[in-house]
Amino acid sequence: MTTRPAASTQREKIAILGGGIGSLAAAWHLSSAPGWQERYQVTVYQQGWRLGGKGASGRNALHAQRIEEHGLHTLFGFYSNTFAMMRAAYDRLGRAPGAPLATWRDAFRPHDYLALADPVDGAWRPWHLVFPTLPGEPGSGEPVTMWQMAMTLLGWIGRWLDELASLQGVAAQGVDAARSYRLLSALARTMPDDSSKHQQHQHTLVAQALEGMRARVRASYRDMAPGGDDLRRLRISLETVSTVLKGLFADGVFIKGFDTVNGIDLRAWLARHGGDPELCINSTPVRAAYDLVFAYEDGDFDRPTAEAGTMLRGMLRLMLGYKGSIIFKMQAGMGDTIFAPLYQVLLGRGVQFRFFHRVEELVPDGDDVGAIRMTRQVTLRQGRYNPLVQVRGLDCWPSAPDYAQIDPAQAVLLQEREVDLESWWSNWPELYRRQFGQPLPEVLLERGRDFDKVVFGIPVGSLALLCPRLLASSAPLKAASEQLRTVATQACQVWLERNLAQMGWTHQPGGQQPVLTGFSEPYDIWAPMDHLLAREDWLPAQEPENVSYFCGALPMPSCPPQSDHGFPARARALAKEGAIELLGQRIGQLWPAAGRPGSFAWHWLSDPQQRDGVARFDAQYWRANVDPSERYVLSVAGSAQYRLASDGAGFANLYLAGDWLKTGLDAGCIEAAVMGGMQASRAISGSPEFIEGEHDA
Repeated sequence: MTTRPAASTQREKIAILGGGIGSLAAAWHLSSAPGWQERYQVTVYQQGWRLGGKGASGRNALHAQRIEEHGLHTLFGFYSNTFAMMRAAYDRLGRAPGAPLATWRDAFRPHDYLALADPVDGAWRPWHLVFPTLPGEPGSGEPVTMWQMAMTLLGWIGRWLDELASLQGVAAQGVDAARSYRLLSALARTMPDDSSKHQQHQHTLVAQALEGMRARVRASYRDMAPGGDDLRRLRISLETVSTVLKGLFADGVFIKGFDTVNGIDLRAWLARHGGDPELCINSTPVRAAYDLVFAYEDGDFDRPTAEAGTMLRGMLRLMLGYKGSIIFKMQAGMGDTIFAPLYQVLLGRGVQFRFFHRVEELVPDGDDVGAIRMTRQVTLRQGRYNPLVQVRGLDCWPSAPDYAQIDPAQAVLLQEREVDLESWWSNWPELYRRQFGQPLPEVLLERGRDFDKVVFGIPVGSLALLCPRLLASSAPLKAASEQLRTVATQACQVWLERNLAQMGWTHQPGGQQPVLTGFSEPYDIWAPMDHLLAREDWLPAQEPENVSYFCGALPMPSCPPQSDHGFPARARALAKEGAIELLGQRIGQLWPAAGRPGSFAWHWLSDPQQRDGVARFDAQYWRANVDPSERYVLSVAGSAQYRLASDGAGFANLYLAGDWLKTGLDAGCIEAAVMGGMQASRAISGSPEFIEGEHDA
């Protein structure tokens, strides 16, 4: 059976497909101009019961309303466009003073402490980094320019040289290195603040001076007594930053932009500019940067891949372009802090939401998208689905649909068979057909009747599955689908009956817990998130002392056909296996009190059922992000050229949104997805006119 929505007024009808942050950013900016309701009718179509896409989270009512995420999510302090939107959303939301997460400052708290897992002599030692608080607030004020970042890096080199000079055994070469630094610094500081006005010969001179300084620094090491971690890390810092700066100047990146070096992998680029294999190319900071963005093709940790320009741009913005703090931690689940407020404000503005609408195919008609085929996954008892639940006074997304709002017969079948309405491999269509004797209802949206323009906010991994006929007619879209790689990821969360200090991690500067990257694979990123326990709803006798989040790439070279309904369970079993191995064999490197490999105290894990040994892990949470729309978008060498502008798909009424576009950040992250949504809004409406970070400046 095919149903068609009723015709509406003559306002331009915009169908937004997918409910991730890129789609919602497009809806936000389309609905931000005064009088927008007279111009547009905006409808967001989302499969399943919740918004959020790769950032969706849910509250598990069967487990103390605990927060269950797709992975570890934080907002970096350089996410200017994201913060500007969220600040406006919280202002518009107007929660009462004293209410949970009443303001954006309540929802996102500054965090300055990062740690790198540093391998030394067969063991992992934490490399603690506390970043300074910088002026300003994210999402406001003038952006930090790339030239300002370059000058800051030069300042870092000067301070590190002073540290080097204070260590025992520095001889004449160290003095020569300091003299070289002063000369090149003075040369760089004579140039205008606008690097686009510089001449390449000036940058070549600076690059040559940096190369000479680096050679003198290397020579000074030979005259130094053997040192410990501090000296080794100082050498790594000097070697890596001087090589990066030397390469940026030599290749004219501050003049021509970071895309000019995107045809080569970051490590190969560092080698091209003479980086030391141990102290730079394969150093802990470089390896940790790859881990941070899951930069492994097909999840194979022997195949790291990250284009140089995109990585360098992103890392400079992360470390030097932030306002306030380098990180802002969400004070509840991502769904609670970002997607619930956006949903509530957009709904209040008049944006419409259609949950349980799964996109099956976009159908071309000449130079337009002529139709959109969807499946209506469930029948609602009432016309509109109310998706949010309250947990300790805060509006949140649940981890499962509210079955009371669904047709009772369908709700019973969904629960009995534990159907996942968000999975590409869901067997729900077959179960429904067998139970009710007919296929799931198809919803056919037609151009001119149900939509005029389409915003495709579904990630690039779904393009080939949902748009095969569009790809056949559009060379740019086909190239993007084929050349932009994605990787599966995995995540686990464990709740423990020990606090962080009791587990052996005692370094907590200013009371802050670490955000750590660079650990051993596959779970190479870790962060304790104890502040979230207060937002969950534990019985006093069962409340954990710690909750730790882990994530990493998942080795998964290909996806099976949609008919392989057992694939998600097999992938999830791999994620569980890796998490148990992490705790059983490797976690003692981070939590010394956990003991040697094979001796993990499983009774540390919180388990209301009080099971024995490793069986207590079954009370934790883990997931494999293998769905085409969940896979993380990589920035492999040479791929930036295949990223499209929002209106670059080759169809007059089709606009793209998401972190796989040519945004100027060109990396898989929340900020890039927001920028992609802003581009879609601008292409449709002309607003916003300016998107911060869209160009190297």
